[in-house]
Amino acid sequence: MVRNLSFRMVIIVVILALAIWIDASNKLTITNPFDQSVLASKDVPVTLGLDLQGGVQVLMEADVEAGTQIDPAQMEVVRSIIENRTNALGVSENSIQVAGTSRIVGEFPGAKDAEAILNTLEQTGLLEFVDTGNTYLEPGTEIVTDFAPRASDTPSDPNAPAPVVYHTVMTGSDLDSVNVAPGQLGGYSIDFILKSSGTQVFADHTSANVGNYLTIVLDKKVISSPRIESAITGGQGQITGNFTNEEANAFVVQLRYGSLPIPMKIVETRIIGPTLGEDSLRKSLIAGIIGMTIVILFMILYYRLPGIVATLAILFYAAIAFALFKSVGVTLTLAGIAGFLISTGSALDANILIFERIKEELRNGRTLEQSLDLGWMRARSAIFDSNISTLLTSGILFWFGSAFGATIVKGFSLTLALGVAISLFTAIFVTRSLLALFLRNFKPTNLQFWFGI
Repeated sequence: MVRNLSFRMVIIVVILALAIWIDASNKLTITNPFDQSVLASKDVPVTLGLDLQGGVQVLMEADVEAGTQIDPAQMEVVRSIIENRTNALGVSENSIQVAGTSRIVGEFPGAKDAEAILNTLEQTGLLEFVDTGNTYLEPGTEIVTDFAPRASDTPSDPNAPAPVVYHTVMTGSDLDSVNVAPGQLGGYSIDFILKSSGTQVFADHTSANVGNYLTIVLDKKVISSPRIESAITGGQGQITGNFTNEEANAFVVQLRYGSLPIPMKIVETRIIGPTLGEDSLRKSLIAGIIGMTIVILFMILYYRLPGIVATLAILFYAAIAFALFKSVGVTLTLAGIAGFLISTGSALDANILIFERIKEELRNGRTLEQSLDLGWMRARSAIFDSNISTLLTSGILFWFGSAFGATIVKGFSLTLALGVAISLFTAIFVTRSLLALFLRNFKPTNLQFWFGI
């Protein structure tokens, strides 16, 4: 029989109580019992994925010439900048991942202003102060500069006239700070302060080009084209353009978090409404409840007393798994729920192996205690082998999802791996302890009825 059963039961009760506390709370707070001061606090909300609460999914690709080698480090910088930009827009729980060598997948669950997100993502955020000489350019005009030319700047027709290439005096990398300010003629403008290096360049250029235009360009599109009236040596300036408040704030976000080292273009957009997400969540819950009910009824009717123990162990497993998902911040998606349900099957499979072995030993005339010990020992290797192979498969799937931006595959593999690990603990520790506790206190005599042999 099981040794140290009382100690095992204490561990099970403590873990179960902790799991139920996490499951029932959105924020965990530990206070000092003497002065009621907060010792620790952690938010543990249920994080739903794009397909369960709606939102926006965007696939972006590097806008470079075919055959161009892209540095993986630059793609990681692009991912980080995009993540910072969208966080600044108030998009929480977003997921930005590099897919392959030249693509980025962005998921924004619960996003309500899809247009603002798309506008922020499409902008490279490259600010240029361009010398256009005595040529005034209308706002919105696209131009070609000699700094970071794009693939689209090269005419597709070799016989077409070469575009005018303007010189970039300095870029947004010389900015020290940018802020939104009310415009003098209505609307909003952007105040900026330059770094020391940019201050000197700006002073030298404005001193030598009084009367010419210094055109301000964002992502090769003219924002404004002011004339230099006098030398500007203080390192401060203002970008005007009659911006709305939303446009000015989006502009500042792009500049504040840096320009993308690689221009990106949006190649695919998927918008999921909250109604569709709520319907998916409701149907998933219904399917899970129906499936769990059927499984519980089967286990109790077929395995009798061990089936009751298995049901308690599965409920214990579900409580721990959900608490772990909340604690580590797992984003639940339809694929993730599928992985969890499959891991529930693994937990049941382990119990079935143990119970069938016990029934075989009972049929061979062994005592109940001998059958329990031998059944567990002979089922143990099969349980370990099956669960370890599943964990290895989950690891391969997670790597595949990370490498190719397949977030659905990642969600599935993560919840499957966590569920299998918990099910292994449940089968090894919980099921055996509960069954031993029942047998010690219940002491059944009609084994044919209570064990279905």
